[in-house]
Amino acid sequence: MDGGGTLFDDGPAAARERGLEAGPGAPLADRMRPRALDEVVGQDALVGVGGFLRRAIEADRVPSLVFWGPPGCGKTTLARLIAEATSARFVPFSAVTSGIAEIKRVMADAERLRAATGRRTLLFVDEIHRFNRAQQDAFLPYVERGDIVLVGATTENPSFELNAALLSRCRVVVLEPLPPAALSSLVQRALADGERGLGRHRVTLADEALAALAQLASGDARKALTLLELVVEDAVATGRARVGAEAVQAVAQRKVLLYDKSGEEHFNLISALHKSLRESDADAALYWLGRMLEAGEDPGYVARRMVRFATEDVGLADPTALGRALDGWAAFERLGSPEGELALAQVAIYLALAPKSVATYRAWGKVRATIAERPADPVPPVIRNAPTSLMKELGYGAGYRYAPDTAEGVAGLDCLPEALAGSRFYEPSDQGVEARLGERLAELARRRAAARRRTPPRSGEGRGE
Repeated sequence: MDGGGTLFDDGPAAARERGLEAGPGAPLADRMRPRALDEVVGQDALVGVGGFLRRAIEADRVPSLVFWGPPGCGKTTLARLIAEATSARFVPFSAVTSGIAEIKRVMADAERLRAATGRRTLLFVDEIHRFNRAQQDAFLPYVERGDIVLVGATTENPSFELNAALLSRCRVVVLEPLPPAALSSLVQRALADGERGLGRHRVTLADEALAALAQLASGDARKALTLLELVVEDAVATGRARVGAEAVQAVAQRKVLLYDKSGEEHFNLISALHKSLRESDADAALYWLGRMLEAGEDPGYVARRMVRFATEDVGLADPTALGRALDGWAAFERLGSPEGELALAQVAIYLALAPKSVATYRAWGKVRATIAERPADPVPPVIRNAPTSLMKELGYGAGYRYAPDTAEGVAGLDCLPEALAGSRFYEPSDQGVEARLGERLAELARRRAAARRRTPPRSGEGRGE
């Protein structure tokens, strides 16, 4: 649908335009997309009788929403069904390919349409977590005025990826992976449907084949229907009218890598990559990186995991590793596939060969545990801010000395709460740069002890904060 305000006409052509009905040449997963709430499976708590979304649609009071769930659970389908049921103008939007100029144009069109006809625009933003803060903020005034109903879809935790102002104006709806029974129902529906599905081929699946297909799909309707289409094509080509589990497994192995973005194999592969990097095995790291990317894993997910590895497992043994991991991620975002994959490969090699230290990771864990276990200890008076005369009279900042002005470069202050004085959270390793940081820590400890042996400064001495 373009950015204009034309009302939808009835009929298959209009339905196809809205994405509710795909053309005959479209993939099976698109052709079998539910056209009504009653066709949606696996999300009964949401769209079943008495479900929140069904009640909101029936009352024509659908708020702005964020659908959070794994691939293939129905996020896009539900957005389109909302637009159809509420007669809103449906505008699909990709956070991957759209910029802020296009956002503003669509917002202006929505504002004009509502002013002229009273009709609202349902703006569906796929992968909304990819929008930056400025892009997310551009939605706010239009959501507040009601010009648009914003429906975002994300596979990432929205509390981490969306800014608070936008998130507070949306209701987060958690969608679960489809259970095997729901996937089996979808597969059987596609096999029986002679118009949109595969009914004309008269191919059936044995019960064990149906169970195997549902298991391989791992909660993803799109994956289930894609694999089904491949299985039926193979059956037709070989003249078989009934398919067993072995044939499903054979097609899955031959046509697609056995890989599940939300199940065991996903976690096995990312674990293999992570542990190969930790073992400093560059060849194995490259292999598992390649396996994940070739299988269709989101490169952004892999890049995030390598950034995490740079902080968690390399740490200050090589302080440049974090920057290199972030640079690799940025390079991929600019280049895309396949060129950008080389940047990720370069990062993997660098991280594998870098010295390793978990000292920062452990130090942060100790800090968090201490904060969780202890009351909120007060800030020592010597390092408190003292912007008013009353605070100074109460002793705030008394005895503070400006460390860079001292001979030792430290003033010997106790900066931890009194109850935690002398605590050590960071214990550097002897690897890479961190070995030198350990020497620096020891030297600073000696200087601090020397500074504390001097006569304490008079109250208020020094530069202050």
